[in-house]
Amino acid sequence: MTEPTPVPDDRGTGSRAPARPARAPVGNQVNGRAAPYGDGGPSSGVLPGDHRTADDVEAGIVALWRRFGERREQDLRDRLVLHYAPLVKYVAGRVGTGLPAHVDVSDLIQSGIFGLVDAIEKFEPERGLKFETYAMQRIRGAILDDLRAQDWVPRTVRGRAREVERGIERLGGRLQRTPTDAELATELGLSVGELRDVYAQLQLTSVVALDELAAAGRGVNSLADVLEDEAADDPVALLVDQDNRRQLAEAIGLLVERDRVVVTLYYFENLTLAEIGRVLGVTESRVCQLHTRAVLRLRAKLMETADV
Repeated sequence: MTEPTPVPDDRGTGSRAPARPARAPVGNQVNGRAAPYGDGGPSSGVLPGDHRTADDVEAGIVALWRRFGERREQDLRDRLVLHYAPLVKYVAGRVGTGLPAHVDVSDLIQSGIFGLVDAIEKFEPERGLKFETYAMQRIRGAILDDLRAQDWVPRTVRGRAREVERGIERLGGRLQRTPTDAELATELGLSVGELRDVYAQLQLTSVVALDELAAAGRGVNSLADVLEDEAADDPVALLVDQDNRRQLAEAIGLLVERDRVVVTLYYFENLTLAEIGRVLGVTESRVCQLHTRAVLRLRAKLMETADV
């Protein structure tokens, strides 16, 4: 790395500049104490309202390492993990830059935490090495190991993909254009058929989020917006049903009273024709006639409304 790695303060947040040979207070001084961010800037490594200097932070972490080396207690280890946790986010961000979009950086951070814990357990401060440099290698290794363990594609296929990419870059640089399949096959020492077989294998390694696939050509709609809920009511059918009920109620309201009573008792009260006859004081055959007349009038009225 060409730039020093940001190191968190002993609160587990923020960052401080790497230790300098001349140990001087960071930022402006207010009554002999370091000024907050407003004067010292983010590079001071001191949180807003925290009046410690970078020397205070450095001395605190050195003492914490000393106590951890003596007692190896989990509480001390957890404080070191919290202190150096921003290193994990930094390394995960660098590793995730070259990965496909479906790889979640939070998963990389989770893997990197295990690498950080392992680095703290195995680090030997007495050797005089810089912990940040050592830990970054362990964190990166833990992230890559986890990615390899989750990869279902054989390593030979991954290696072949890299060969094809490098071949395209070389030919593109020489030809100043996109190479054809024949030119690329010659560059790789393959036949055109073999190259297309490689393409077919590599195509199976591509991963596309189902949400993105479903939303292709539909703007920003998510998968939930296009999947059918078979248990949900059809809004069009609901509107049609409501309209039919309204028209039927209006048509029933236009019937003469006796026909309206027959329809109501038969269809809404579920009475038989004989029971309706006893209610009206007429025979069952007469009720049947009234029912038939009412149905014909309702049908005519509804057809008349439909034509309008």
